[in-house]
Amino acid sequence: MYENQLIHETSPYLLQHAHQPVNWYPWGEKAFAKARAEDRPIFLSIGYSTCHWCHVMAKESFADKEIAALLNKSFVSIKVDREERPDLDSVYMAVCLAMTGSGGWPLSVFLTPDKKPFFAGTYFPKDSQMGMVGFRQLLQVISGKWRQDRNALLQSAEELTELLSKQKTSGGHVDDSLLDRAMQQFQQSFDEEYGGFGEAPKFPTPHNLLFLLDRFQKTGNSSALRMVELTLRRMYRGGLFDHIGFGFSRYSTDRAFQVPHFEKMLYDNALLIMSYAKAYDVTGDAFYLEVAKQTADYVLREMTSPEGAFYSAQDADSEGAEGRYYAFTPSEIQKILGEKTGEAFNRCYGITEYGNFNGKSIPHLMGSMEDVHALADCLPPLRLYRKHRSRLHLDNKILTAWNGLMIAALSQLARVSGSKRYLYAALTCEQFLRTNLCEDNFLYVSWCSRVRGGPGYLNDYACAIFALLELSQAAQEPMFLVKAQRLCQRALHDFWDQEQGGFFLSGKKNEELILHPKETYDGAMPSGNSVMAYNLVRLSQMTDDAHWEDLARRQLAFLSKQAEEIPMGHAFFLLALSDFLSPPDHVTVVPAADEDVSELLKKCSLNAMVTILKRPTADYPLLNGRTTYFVCTGHSCLPPTNEPPALHRQQPAEF
Repeated sequence: MYENQLIHETSPYLLQHAHQPVNWYPWGEKAFAKARAEDRPIFLSIGYSTCHWCHVMAKESFADKEIAALLNKSFVSIKVDREERPDLDSVYMAVCLAMTGSGGWPLSVFLTPDKKPFFAGTYFPKDSQMGMVGFRQLLQVISGKWRQDRNALLQSAEELTELLSKQKTSGGHVDDSLLDRAMQQFQQSFDEEYGGFGEAPKFPTPHNLLFLLDRFQKTGNSSALRMVELTLRRMYRGGLFDHIGFGFSRYSTDRAFQVPHFEKMLYDNALLIMSYAKAYDVTGDAFYLEVAKQTADYVLREMTSPEGAFYSAQDADSEGAEGRYYAFTPSEIQKILGEKTGEAFNRCYGITEYGNFNGKSIPHLMGSMEDVHALADCLPPLRLYRKHRSRLHLDNKILTAWNGLMIAALSQLARVSGSKRYLYAALTCEQFLRTNLCEDNFLYVSWCSRVRGGPGYLNDYACAIFALLELSQAAQEPMFLVKAQRLCQRALHDFWDQEQGGFFLSGKKNEELILHPKETYDGAMPSGNSVMAYNLVRLSQMTDDAHWEDLARRQLAFLSKQAEEIPMGHAFFLLALSDFLSPPDHVTVVPAADEDVSELLKKCSLNAMVTILKRPTADYPLLNGRTTYFVCTGHSCLPPTNEPPALHRQQPAEF
């Protein structure tokens, strides 16, 4: 059994490589000192534990003795978990994009001993095939070039580093035209048949849907709602949604959301809970609430630590094959459920002899919601069966940023559903983060095997603040708002660019790298800058503090400049911009003695800023001795009323 320098790490991804013949090092001075002392280039490999193509390259190349010998002889090899080091991932992904025009994982970069890149790519097969250069051949070429023509490599590294370092990000002015331009871009790229945007592969990108729901609420644009509803329904009906265990996979490999890339990420499911909960809030259609609750139930059942924090991801692969865990044959279903019930289940979920995935079937909904409810009792035995049939790898790393998103999602779900179960889960996770990953308003990036990761990044602060703001509403606890302001002050101190505006990804406590990026584009997750824009707008409106309003305006101006070319790529920022230009309602509720807080929250729009008083006051008395609502909208306040604020919900669409 081999053993390398990763054996002492806690990251599940690094530990997956700890027994390979490659003499891997974690990122750190020890590796760079060795490279300098032995005059070798660095091979840097960045990935994450549930990445399918990371597994493929590991099996083909990193477990191969011949490839390992080439690496060990001519290179110093470093492994990085991108989820623990988003700064390294951002810097060297920018390098890969500049060199090749595309990126992804595994990210493969060759560096000088002073960390400057001279070649980058993603997955390489072991040997050249179908026009793709082989990893073996690449190592031979680069090691030869290092020995014989090093100056060319060093010059390339210097030129690329200088080019990327000159890319400045500065602000402009708050641009309200971005909202309409983004709408136009979404309409142009919308798939009218299957929902979603663009061609395959299709990512859920739920923040796009949240923006469109906001547009419908603010402008009455029925096209925005139609795009959201078709997308949410198609994603649920297809294989992207796990109809047996619930929860969503990372993306669909096809237009119709039928065959997913099967890994399940915590952040995707958090953002999708928000989208379905918001769709219910807007439409009143119980279908959306049901999907949101099922997704949350999956997370609470399979992705939650004993202490109440949330794990990062479940793998796409089981027993060395992608998707095997999720696919079935008709006979398997009938063996578990019995012939008659099994046949009904197979019809409902499209499980056939021919199959839709390697001769088996990924369940996708062919029947009605009535069929789904009638077959609900079939799900627990099927979950148990597939759990024993094959095993999924679980990345049990607890990431501050992703947990922040899930706290926010559960808080919103608690508001629209009235369920205290989701609020309790959100509160429990927040307590875990406060106890283990926060110290004097200083955040850490991760927790794994009872070991804390390094200093937090912008995303950690942004998502933790977002979580606190949502919790302050769902729990009606002012202390969460106070905590959010303290964390925001820390983020401003450590990450804010005083000269150009915007927030750096890395702060004063993080390692200094060859580049100092500001991430503004919303990918599978909203960027830290987008979430901070939302936080600053929300803080300004919840506190009526001019300090937060000024910072919000400056952040919106900075992001307006970054978003001017592709507004639809900055949807979460556009949510902040929309709320800044058209502030949400302020609702003060004076409850009658017998009113439950959770029930009162259900009667107010999810976007509204709600304050539920414990008792009447001189300024907020009861009207007619019944629960009373004081609503301020725009710049005027309406007369008190006993009727809950209108939610502007539409009639449910046909399923």
